[in-house]
Amino acid sequence: MNNIESTEYIELKGRIISKGYIEAEAIVSEESISFLGGVNEEGVITDKDSKLNGQTVKNKIFVFPTGKGSTVGSYVIYGLAKNNILKGIINADCEPIVATGAILGKIPMVDKIDISEIKTGDKIIIDGNNGTIKIFKK
Repeated sequence: MNNIESTEYIELKGRIISKGYIEAEAIVSEESISFLGGVNEEGVITDKDSKLNGQTVKNKIFVFPTGKGSTVGSYVIYGLAKNNILKGIINADCEPIVATGAILGKIPMVDKIDISEIKTGDKIIIDGNNGTIKIFKK
């Protein structure tokens, strides 16, 4: 049973990166993100060049174009999952660092999505078992 009240939504099909199902609010970055130095262990975005600097991914689905940076970023994502902070990830084009972190952390993740359809605050369902997302506009 889905917890989202609205019945009107946009459904997009992407590529499965990490299986699972999650419903949560989106936080959207227009810029690529590095998890090493860009997001701290509490889920606060610390990248000084990001428009989201100071905001949190806690209990959110993080939507961003692609990852960048060090392979240690995979372990940061894994830590965010183990501490039950990051709920899901949607990318336009996933790269191996983010994919590895999502898979290790069992974070539902889909890519090959037109992320311009998603705005911060939208309610999202990721169904990583079939590669779809549903966007419920706020």
